[in-house]
Amino acid sequence: MNAKSILFRSLPWLAAASLVAGRAWAADPQVVLKLAEVHPQGYPTELADEEFAKLVAERTQGRIKVEVYPGAQLGDEKAAIEQVQIGAIAFTRVSSAPMAQFSKQLGVFSLPYIFDSKDHMWAFLNGAGGKKMLEDLTASGFVGLAYFDGGARSFYSTKPMTKVEDLKGLKFRVIQNEWSVKMVNAFGANATPMAYGQVFSAIQTGVIEGAENNAPSYLTSSHYQVAKNYLLDGHQRIPEVLVASKTVFDGLSREDQAVIRKAAADSVAKQRQLWDAFEGEALAKVKAAGSTVVAVKDLAPYQRAVEPVIKEASTQFGDSLKAISAARPKFGGGVLEE
Repeated sequence: MNAKSILFRSLPWLAAASLVAGRAWAADPQVVLKLAEVHPQGYPTELADEEFAKLVAERTQGRIKVEVYPGAQLGDEKAAIEQVQIGAIAFTRVSSAPMAQFSKQLGVFSLPYIFDSKDHMWAFLNGAGGKKMLEDLTASGFVGLAYFDGGARSFYSTKPMTKVEDLKGLKFRVIQNEWSVKMVNAFGANATPMAYGQVFSAIQTGVIEGAENNAPSYLTSSHYQVAKNYLLDGHQRIPEVLVASKTVFDGLSREDQAVIRKAAADSVAKQRQLWDAFEGEALAKVKAAGSTVVAVKDLAPYQRAVEPVIKEASTQFGDSLKAISAARPKFGGGVLEE
């Protein structure tokens, strides 16, 4: 059964349930709302979820309790998105990449090298362009609450990599995303979409030579054990998003809606701090375990290789790309530090 059929079959009982829930919430001294998180307990995004839950509880004097379910207890990312859309779950924290099917301009984050640094990314996300992308989710049944940092994605492989030419001919696992596939192929490498859980064995058995991800995921997935070469090119910065079900959100009072929005916004600073610390810790751990980490000092050859991809994408993301360029800080950028 596809997502659309699930949604339409669910609408009759969902409408009735939401009315009942609305009346119950008005009388019940505590509202319990579930938040789905695919990352394990202790991961920066999960800890930010907990911070969000704590702030909501404090600011409603315990009337609203947000229960965080880490480690994909409520289903994988796709399942969590579908359940939030129909109101079966109140919140989820997911990558912005799959949410692009509901807010198309979110897909711009899958393009390579559009941000010079994390400061550049946050300047855009906190501006009008980033806020509008969250607002555009409303039409599909979501309330976009906040962005979290998802780090910078870089290549890792069983083969040594120190320059852009070293990517040619290598088979890299990529997420199932049109622009990720085109980016990897533009380098002369072979993009191989596959499920995240299959990557370790695929590298171990030689089906692929490597993959690409941020440093914390490179560590926690144990991919560093089978792909010892990590090239820090930071080709993509795909932020995470915290979203609410519009069905559930609309059942709350305006005052409680404001509390939830503010709590989400206030949890971002902690997530960013935790992410920065974990990123540094992850790099230190993989180095200690024997991985060779090479920081790209000159991105120009990499950027030239993917120019056709950016040109093609500009017809779809032209306005967003202009806004991202306009948000570029007047200093720094272009160099990744280990």
